[in-house]
Amino acid sequence: MKLFSKQHILIAAHRGAAGGNIPCNTIPAYEIALMQGADIIETDVEMTGDGKLVVFHPTMEKAHLDFDGEICNMPWEEVKKLRYVNNDRVPTQFGIETFDDLLECFKDRCILNIDKFWGHPAEIYRVIKAHNMVDQVIVKSAPTPSVYDVLEEIAPDVPFMPIIRNPLGEESLNKKINYVGAEVLFKTEESPVISQEFIDEMHSNNKLLWVNSIIYNYRQQLAAGHSDDTALTESKEIGWGWLYDKGFDIIQTDWTQMLVTYLKDNNKYYRDI
Repeated sequence: MKLFSKQHILIAAHRGAAGGNIPCNTIPAYEIALMQGADIIETDVEMTGDGKLVVFHPTMEKAHLDFDGEICNMPWEEVKKLRYVNNDRVPTQFGIETFDDLLECFKDRCILNIDKFWGHPAEIYRVIKAHNMVDQVIVKSAPTPSVYDVLEEIAPDVPFMPIIRNPLGEESLNKKINYVGAEVLFKTEESPVISQEFIDEMHSNNKLLWVNSIIYNYRQQLAAGHSDDTALTESKEIGWGWLYDKGFDIIQTDWTQMLVTYLKDNNKYYRDI
């Protein structure tokens, strides 16, 4: 993947860069994220009742649209009439994007992390292939036998990152899939997936390590408290600096511009490769 050869830490924008009247998971939010310095945009995919792939987080209709229905049970002609609401629950001018439009808009511009791939893997893979963008996406999941079976059968060439709390066994590493690295989750700094031995082993095998500074639920820390919240309310060094110093290759954040600025201002953006 061509962006992975960049000589700086990679920044993943969680659902784009939303704020004010710009909702997440929309093309404007992703465009803003790229303007702010993102290398990767994280996006969610859902399918309408009549088989149209759209950019939307499943089950979030009430939160993002103030709507009590379910997109998965509606035809596209009805879905495209819906509008996102902003943080004050006021309708915006922004509707739900199609997956085709998203791919075409960002072709050859950045990496796309396709979240919720596992809801409709064959259909999503078919669209990615049609746009000739297999080398421009990442899919992630827990490393289960069923996930490996789907990848080997349907999408062996798609870049895949297992989401792990412990190092993978040899059986997982020998699957016929395009294993490019791992997303690591850890509650404490003693976790085996952030030991220097594990990090060095991954890098020696040309694998990337993805870490999350995002906070989706503060009760479930994804990086032992080294988070966006910590960076912005306590200490950027403890929040973001610690993640850089550990040697992670990708940081996913909800605060793209502030993270990029911090890394550049503190000589933590570029790496010696």
